[in-house]
Amino acid sequence: MLSAQSSPVVRATLPTVEASLPAIAERFYQRLFDEHPALLSDLFNRANQANGSQREALAGAIAAFARLLVEHPEERPDAVLARIAHKHVSLGITPDQYTIVGRHLLGAVAEVLGEAVTPQVATAWDEVYWLMANALIAAEARLYAQAAVAGGDVWRRMEIAERREETADVVSLTLREPDHETARRFLPGQYVGVRVELPDGARQIRQYSLCCAPGSKTWRITVKREKPAGPGAPDGEVSSWLHAHAHAGDTLEVSLPSGDLALHDADTPLLLASAGIGVTPMLSMLHHLALSASTRRIHVLHADRSPAHHIHREEQAELVSRLTNASLHLWYERGARTLTGPDASEGTVSLDRLPLTPRTDAYLCGPLPFMRALRTGLLNAGLHARAIHYEVFGPDLWQSR
Repeated sequence: MLSAQSSPVVRATLPTVEASLPAIAERFYQRLFDEHPALLSDLFNRANQANGSQREALAGAIAAFARLLVEHPEERPDAVLARIAHKHVSLGITPDQYTIVGRHLLGAVAEVLGEAVTPQVATAWDEVYWLMANALIAAEARLYAQAAVAGGDVWRRMEIAERREETADVVSLTLREPDHETARRFLPGQYVGVRVELPDGARQIRQYSLCCAPGSKTWRITVKREKPAGPGAPDGEVSSWLHAHAHAGDTLEVSLPSGDLALHDADTPLLLASAGIGVTPMLSMLHHLALSASTRRIHVLHADRSPAHHIHREEQAELVSRLTNASLHLWYERGARTLTGPDASEGTVSLDRLPLTPRTDAYLCGPLPFMRALRTGLLNAGLHARAIHYEVFGPDLWQSR
């Protein structure tokens, strides 16, 4: 909670700061990487820095947190920060890094806003930053403690036991502990970070969902080779490296399982909705539900370009068939008429044929336009916003638009 002195100052200056956040975020990263260039090569996603999505995500997170402090001071910020804390743990972030970030972030505010940043304003926004930072530090400390590791000690070597080509642009890698012991447990829906050394010496990190059963002896990740974001842009650095160089017998640096899109055990109806590569966390959930012989009413929805592009299609259908009260609904841009068996349609996803109730818990993963459209439909169907959970591959831009 903001102090009595800072609260009115933040409330008064919030519109100005919000309007300037894109410029502040840009200046912040410039300052940070000028002083600490290794952070760009070894911690931050260079592609997201180049296309501006990381700046947009940072601005959105700061704005959402500050607005929560002044408009809903009685609410805890856990929901706003949980996703960030999990991502930080997958990167091995430590408390000392918050001091560096805070200095450059508040320096960027002063540079962009100039004389508007009086000592009183600077003190108030310093308080906002440290409220956010300390909440994240505490949340991350809890996650490290739950995993029984020291803060930041998240990286382990794992061996690639098997490589499978799913499509021309998607490969699955089965990972095991070097001593062949059972892999660390995770919650259905979580992801891990993978760190690789690129030809220029940079050690870049990307997160990939664990798309296997929790508690299995091995892990599996499925990697889509990212295409250029625009003319002249490069392919995805880490995904392209994994496609070219990750083979059975090689080892990878892999972080602790993280992520707040974890399936909650309950007796409520369930919707698992995905598009494209977003099917991966849903597979982990389906494995868990099948192994536990769940009797929940479950609707599984997936959208894709065509059946040929639908990775793990047969596995998904087989898992749904093992559940006594589950149904599978597929939407394809083309090729749906070639399928027999599951409910397959062509065109845009529709919720019309799904008998959803306000008690339904929904889990979404896929491109933002897909998830936003689906979320609107679910709210219209009577679901509470708290019952709609989502995972974004990449910077979380949900709150910034």
